[in-house]
Amino acid sequence: MKTISKLASRNQTGAGLKINDIFAETAQTDNISFGMGLPDNAAFPSEALEEAFHQAVINEGMGVFQYHGTQGPQVLREKITQLADRYYGIDIAADDVILTQGGQQAIDMVGRAFLNQHDDIIVEGPTYVGALEALDGYEPNYHEVPLQADGMDMEQLELTLQKYPATKFVYTIPDFQNPTGITMSLEKRQRLLALAEQYDFYIIEDSPYRYLRYSGDMLPSLAALDQNGRVVLISSFSKILAPALRTGWLTASPELIAHFLEIKAALDLQPPHLNLMAIDSFLANNDLAEHIAKLSAIYRTKRDLMVTILEKNLPESVSFTRPDGGFFIWVTLPESIDATKLLLGPMLKEAKIIYVPSEMQYASRQVKNHFRLNFTNPSSTDIEVGITRLAQFLKKIC
Repeated sequence: MKTISKLASRNQTGAGLKINDIFAETAQTDNISFGMGLPDNAAFPSEALEEAFHQAVINEGMGVFQYHGTQGPQVLREKITQLADRYYGIDIAADDVILTQGGQQAIDMVGRAFLNQHDDIIVEGPTYVGALEALDGYEPNYHEVPLQADGMDMEQLELTLQKYPATKFVYTIPDFQNPTGITMSLEKRQRLLALAEQYDFYIIEDSPYRYLRYSGDMLPSLAALDQNGRVVLISSFSKILAPALRTGWLTASPELIAHFLEIKAALDLQPPHLNLMAIDSFLANNDLAEHIAKLSAIYRTKRDLMVTILEKNLPESVSFTRPDGGFFIWVTLPESIDATKLLLGPMLKEAKIIYVPSEMQYASRQVKNHFRLNFTNPSSTDIEVGITRLAQFLKKIC
């Protein structure tokens, strides 16, 4: 491939496996994919969404296709305040909400708002690969804090903050974390907020999976515990309605919202108004909580099936997480095994199984003996066949 000159260094494509490579392998029909973080196709409320788009055009007329405000329609932002109250325990106004093109754009807006080249930020190790891809372009200095069974290692976090006191923000997924499925404990949420006050940094709470709890009790969101405007909360409709709607939302202090609005206007002028009015129509005419309950029932069954097969078939040298919600299970191999090489070699060629290797999900790109499995998108049959095949293959090499 011909090298393109004149590109900014921050945009140069690095070596290694990329998320698009996983997409490409998923397209091969003889592979069983547990790689992409996709909802169940059969669970989309397709008829209700079709009617919602129809109603959006009828209600808005030709104006639905016109330019509109940067922040997103007031009526939908008002509905999001109700959703935020129910699922995040926060009391916010419509003016405190910005609609974004997926949670991914919200993460990019955070990077643009806070980061100069080589600024210090802290991320979980591992973390969401899309967040790393969004933030890479701002060329920060990443500092990883490992995850424990109940969230970030707070002792290591404080040591990291002592070493890098100019840290701009900590990026965390406290509810059913991507990729591990781990949920941060209440004690650690409180400690994180206390550290934010002590060391003067912001917390980016990325929480698109919070709606989907299958067992255990819901914990307060970081935003609900925040008393001093330290938290920027990001959420999305991608996991509970449809990813193709590309609709997320962000809320923060009024001062930050004003700054984010300037950034949003520079990025794309406005979110996609037709999609937003269709979502507004859906929320006005359907019971979102009932829909989420149906999703949770489907995904709980799939989680339980995958966990059961893993427990029954994995060798003792391989461990995995048992999430209370969300989309993912995290598998840990012996340290001597490189999950990327395993995937690109015998796992694809012989077992025909796809997962996301840990190398992609650490800012350092150095931790290689783990991988992520998605249980929400595959059919029950694919889970039964594919996870059994995966486990049997690992028995041969572990």
